[in-house]
Amino acid sequence: MRSSSRSPVGIIFVIAVTVAVLVGLTWVNYFFSSNNPGGNDFLVHWVGTQELIFTGRSPYTDTVALRIQTIAYGRPALEGEHELRVAYPIYSSLIFLPFALIRDYVWARTIWMTALETGLLLLATISIIMTRWRPGLVVLFVYFLFSLTWYHAIRALINGNAVILVGLLVTLSLWAIMQNKDEMAGVLLGLATIKPQVVFILWIFITIWAVSTRRWKLLAWSYGTVIVLTMAGIALIPDWILQNIYEVTRYPGYNPPGTVTAVLYEWMPGIGRQLGWGLTIILTIILLIEWRQVAGKNTQWFIWTACLTLVLTQWIGIQTDPGNFIVLFFPLVYVIVNLERRWGKNARLVTIIILAGLGVGLWYLFLSTLVPGEQPLQHSIMFFPVPLICLIGLYWIRWWAIRVQSSLSIGGV
Repeated sequence: MRSSSRSPVGIIFVIAVTVAVLVGLTWVNYFFSSNNPGGNDFLVHWVGTQELIFTGRSPYTDTVALRIQTIAYGRPALEGEHELRVAYPIYSSLIFLPFALIRDYVWARTIWMTALETGLLLLATISIIMTRWRPGLVVLFVYFLFSLTWYHAIRALINGNAVILVGLLVTLSLWAIMQNKDEMAGVLLGLATIKPQVVFILWIFITIWAVSTRRWKLLAWSYGTVIVLTMAGIALIPDWILQNIYEVTRYPGYNPPGTVTAVLYEWMPGIGRQLGWGLTIILTIILLIEWRQVAGKNTQWFIWTACLTLVLTQWIGIQTDPGNFIVLFFPLVYVIVNLERRWGKNARLVTIIILAGLGVGLWYLFLSTLVPGEQPLQHSIMFFPVPLICLIGLYWIRWWAIRVQSSLSIGGV
């Protein structure tokens, strides 16, 4: 009786604290947005969605691109500048629709930043739930502080990159697969395709695994979601797929190197391209071997391989950017939690050292390697630290995570 009478008070307290935090974040975000122009990743899709819903104009047109460039630069983009063109599938407008209804850009960006920060907190929370982690209060504080302030989170947040929501959708879909909620997992995975390059390889892996384990609902709901979204887009802009493909093909032309091959070629024009292709071949072979081994296996093995797939996707030759590495948050947490379980309670200090080291180290590397110019750019070295750490960590814990404690860290089926 006493616990039940207190529960409404506890719920009200949690709601009040949550509202207070969101209001506080929104106030800080408004102050930041008012004094720091930017958020171009969000600007592109805010304008593109407005044009679609208010004028019926395709977001892929030169007219829309010119409006975006004029807002961002005060003029059309010059040669060598980012052209700020819409390159997402047209159904990504569903995500941006509520914010496109806000006509004032500063306020739209403010609310969008609050949504992304909420996404970061939810991503950190679901990662704890998925790994059944029980960190102490000190570790928990450092963990949540890290989740909001590490380089790949802040970069995506300031730029307004929807990849934070994509990372959350992907992680939630993996959680739903673990819980045998295949309908939910399929819908979440389908929605995550608003950034197809981030989930394409993972989608192939999940398809193969689902077939091998006869998870037909997972396949039906994931493919069905994409088909419905695609057809809804065709109802609005009949040839949007061709327009989108055209934008995707020209995207690398006005962006910094977006693959490891391009990065290595930039560093070593003589042999960089060959080294990049060699790495792509090796990583593809590794993935195929791991996918073959996980066929028909339980969700414990599936989750390890899904983490590996997300990590290697960043280096396998698909156009990406370190700004997308927030999708590696769960694989990073997965590695840390399994290391802590393997080493016992003494590993909690190691956890704090890892999180603090990554939090400070990535920012130091970014700031010390900034490419100077009218608008300083991140160095392509940022392509390597987090995927490399995750890759080494995943193989370090592989036997432990898959075989030894499958019933402890992430309950299998």
